Amino acid sequence: MEIVLDEKRFKGRSRAHAYLKEKLNFPDYYGKNLDALYDCLGEIMEETVIVVPRIIRNNEYLGDYGQTMLQVFRDAAEENPMLTVRFKEPPGK
Repeated sequence: MEIVLDEKRFKGRSRAHAYLKEKLNFPDYYGKNLDALYDCLGEIMEETVIVVPRIIRNNEYLGDYGQTMLQVFRDAAEENPMLTVRFKEPPGK
């Protein structure tokens, strides 16, 4: 399965986590923070590719949190053999 994340949905931490919960079908107990994101990505049990927009690293709504979020995706993909994360460059890059 391939899931492409929409960069326009990362407008603040709480909105970003609500979007990730919905888009990635995380359980109701998802804690809406980076630790919970890492945990839920680690629990993916079927081959999944998540395409993450790199632009969230410089997102005006997320600040440095966006860069840390990208690292969480990288770390989770390294630990979970069922998860592949691809980073999408912004148009024109």
